[in-house]
Amino acid sequence: MTGAPDLAIRLRRAAFNHALAQGDLHAIGTLLAHDAMLVTGTDSAVIAGRKAQLLAWKREFAAQQRTIYQRRPERIVASTVEPIAMEHGVWTGTTGQQVTRGDYTAKWREVAGEWVIEAEIYLTLG
Repeated sequence: MTGAPDLAIRLRRAAFNHALAQGDLHAIGTLLAHDAMLVTGTDSAVIAGRKAQLLAWKREFAAQQRTIYQRRPERIVASTVEPIAMEHGVWTGTTGQQVTRGDYTAKWREVAGEWVIEAEIYLTLG
């Protein structure tokens, strides 16, 4: 896919990665839909809603040795009938010298001219 949704989602993902690296809860909140869902990669825990995700990130950012997560989109597919798209990519989590990695899929929706994350599913591979 090329065009406006692809570029807009890639820019929003870059902003999300930056917010994660900086521990910026406000910026993360602007990128999540109110009822966003996240399924974690290792234990398949479900974190439901923006508020719950922000609380989880707040705990993560307060950790003594914090993990820095990065998502790298490989493919974005936009719907031709609704303002939605799927992002497929790889993720890494770096804690000191240790790197964990995996695959992810994220569903985005355009709301009031901005793309927000509705759902993410992560798979830990190593």
